[in-house]
Amino acid sequence: MVEFAGYDMPVQYKSVIAETKAVREGAGMFDVSHMARLKFTGDRVLDYLEFVTANDVAELGDHQGQYSMLPNENGGLVDDIIVYRINAGEYRMVVNAANHQKDVAHLRKHNAFGVTMEDYTDETAMIAVQGPKAGEIVAGLSDKVSEMNTVPFFSVVECNVAGVPCFAARSGYTGEDGYELICPASGAESLWDALYKAGVVPCGLGARDVLRLEAGLPLYGHELNDELNPIAAQLGWAISKKKLFLGSEYIYRAREEGTPTKLRGVRLQGKRLPMPGMKVLVDGKSVGEVCSGVYSPTLECGLAFAYIDSPVKLNLPCFVDMRGKLEAAMIVGKRFLKGT
Repeated sequence: MVEFAGYDMPVQYKSVIAETKAVREGAGMFDVSHMARLKFTGDRVLDYLEFVTANDVAELGDHQGQYSMLPNENGGLVDDIIVYRINAGEYRMVVNAANHQKDVAHLRKHNAFGVTMEDYTDETAMIAVQGPKAGEIVAGLSDKVSEMNTVPFFSVVECNVAGVPCFAARSGYTGEDGYELICPASGAESLWDALYKAGVVPCGLGARDVLRLEAGLPLYGHELNDELNPIAAQLGWAISKKKLFLGSEYIYRAREEGTPTKLRGVRLQGKRLPMPGMKVLVDGKSVGEVCSGVYSPTLECGLAFAYIDSPVKLNLPCFVDMRGKLEAAMIVGKRFLKGT
């Protein structure tokens, strides 16, 4: 157990390797109740969210969600988030635990639209069930089996799972299918127990980090921060091309002109663990620096994200300087597993 964002969090239950394989091959679950949950209501709630988020909120239908970002005035990121539309007058948002209070202050600062924001984190819990069998298992415990089995990714079903009322979002942070279940805090233990009895494997922070990196998913504080333009993080796919929003002039300029560095994957030949701050070398010259690293039990090698000088091409041999020892590697795309 470790402290994280004011919570006691499990690094692992059995082992990081076993839990990673459980999610890739079957179903695993994560207690992600530390993620903050916000609700927005009001006549101008869409106008407000279109201004404070980077993606096109207006494209959402009822009970649909999208990955997005909270940009700041200079085109950096306050946080990366998920936005859900419930109906025309109500939206919800999930934000990172470490940024909870920062995000709330930022959202209040820019609320000139008369929108009501409710922070309902403390009265709810959140359990992420992930893996190729996750959707089927969660659906089988629900009172809306057919709907749960057929809704597309990023859709929301409001249902009971194992008798517990849930806001069930078909999304996750592993590259696998699954549901993120938001439920009353009072029902979290019985929901967890029911999922466990149905064969879902409890997983900790260690496996979660491996899974998200294998799938090419950034982590705020490592790949994303207040100064970094999200275009450098290769997140242009989640940024509008047609609206004005907070900091949009800086982000649009970066999209047009490019950025000095780009987020890339680095795949080691061996099994050593690359650490943040380690240099990536090509022909003896530093071309970037590791921002996240894991050992991947799926690919049986070390993997890393690194910001690499933009002119450097993909599929280029390189070395990672691991405390003075050069480990052979390859600069690749940031999605290491195809299909995730």
